[in-house]
Amino acid sequence: MKTKVATFVIMLIFWVVLSGMFDAFHMTLGVICCMLVAHFSHDLLFYGDAKSTWGRGLLGVITYLPWLFYQIILANLEVAYVVLHPRMLDKIDPHVIRFKTKLKRPISKVTFAQSITLTPGTITVSIHDDKFSVYALTRRASDALPGEMEERVARALESGK
Repeated sequence: MKTKVATFVIMLIFWVVLSGMFDAFHMTLGVICCMLVAHFSHDLLFYGDAKSTWGRGLLGVITYLPWLFYQIILANLEVAYVVLHPRMLDKIDPHVIRFKTKLKRPISKVTFAQSITLTPGTITVSIHDDKFSVYALTRRASDALPGEMEERVARALESGK
C-alpha cells in the first residue's frame, strides 16, 4: 500500500509541475490519472524492493537528482564549447565504449543508463546483463564513464552501499 501511495504522490507532483493547470477540472483529471497510474504501475517504480527499503531508495534518488542536474549543465556547456569551437572537428572524437557495471538491481541499471543518456554528449546504446555500451562524442566524456555517476547511483539505490 505504501508503494501505491508513494507512486501516486510522485506522479501527482510530476503532473502539477508539468501541466501548470490548477483549476478544478485539470486537478481532478490529474488526481484520477495519477491514481490509475499508481494502481497499475506501482510495482514498476518499486520493483522487487523490500517494503522497508523503498523510502531509502526515494531519499537516495532525491539526493542524487541535484548532482545529476549539475552534471547535465556541465555537459551542456562542454558540448556547446565543442560545437562552437573553430576547430570542432579536432575536438570531436566519437566512439562507442563498453564496460561492465557493478550495479546489481534493475532500477539502478536503468537509472544509470538514463542518467548517461540525459547527459549531453553520451548515449546509452545497449545494456546486456552487466555490460553497457555507450556512445560518447568526446574522449573526455568517455573517460568519465562509468566513474562517479555509477558510484552515486550505487549509493542512492543499491542496498548496503
